[in-house]
Amino acid sequence: MPSKRRLRWAALPVGIATAAVLAGCSPTQLHGYLPGFQEDGVPTTNRVDMVAGLWVNSWIVLLVVGLVTWGLMLWAAVAYRRRKGQTGLPVQLRYNMPIEIFYTVVPLILVVGFFAFTARDQDILETQYEDPEVSITAYGKQWAWDFQYNGEDEDFSDAVWSMGVQAEPEGDGYVDQDALPTLYLPVDKTVRIELQSRDVAHSFWVIDFLYKKDMYLGRDNFWSFTPTREGTYAGKCAELCGEYHSAMLFNVKVVSEAEYEDYLDTLRDAGQTGDIDEAYDRLQGNTGFGRAEEG
Repeated sequence: MPSKRRLRWAALPVGIATAAVLAGCSPTQLHGYLPGFQEDGVPTTNRVDMVAGLWVNSWIVLLVVGLVTWGLMLWAAVAYRRRKGQTGLPVQLRYNMPIEIFYTVVPLILVVGFFAFTARDQDILETQYEDPEVSITAYGKQWAWDFQYNGEDEDFSDAVWSMGVQAEPEGDGYVDQDALPTLYLPVDKTVRIELQSRDVAHSFWVIDFLYKKDMYLGRDNFWSFTPTREGTYAGKCAELCGEYHSAMLFNVKVVSEAEYEDYLDTLRDAGQTGDIDEAYDRLQGNTGFGRAEEG
């Protein structure tokens, strides 16, 4: 039996080789080519590193399991192949208790491990900020989005809002990104978004944030996070919600605090203040259900 010292010396070159390979990887590669990462390594939110870590580490474990399984299959195919001159069936192996325990316990450990790490990360992701710096209500509707930037007053008298319409493809089939509903967020500020549906089930998905939350009529969901990198990010509904589900697009703009406040001022100057539900009810009768015009 090899000594512990020999095992350490054997593991040293493997560790050095692994470190060298990982050192040559970009942040995008280290995070499994998931969206939300750039070459500078700055993530889009304070949560995406955790989500990417769970994803990448799960794949590493599964690949190791796959390599071991494929290796055993190949070894069995070679070691127990039919030799020249052999006839009949090979000797059958039944009721091998150590093997049966092995292929029962190992998968159980893997399943419990995946569940434990997933539950741990999900608990963090679902923990809401009690006193966020920015409070927003996002409304999903067939087939667009409304956003209310809540103020300090409980009756939303100091809130401002924007209403969106569904995406309309242009002549070349592409969508005018500037015409999409846009959610503004200040960088490095704690954000809590209340998610509500105006009609059917929708799902609020910001692709580069590596997370989505479903929206149901009569039940409010919440999502808390901190945006950490300025930029414009694509969002969409991830729940089949009707004929124009594919046109239910929006943008998220993470900007500086000053630019964020300037945007809120433009909404105030446009008269888009107060409780958005009251404005929506007024506009609904004029433009049709879920098709309220901006402003």
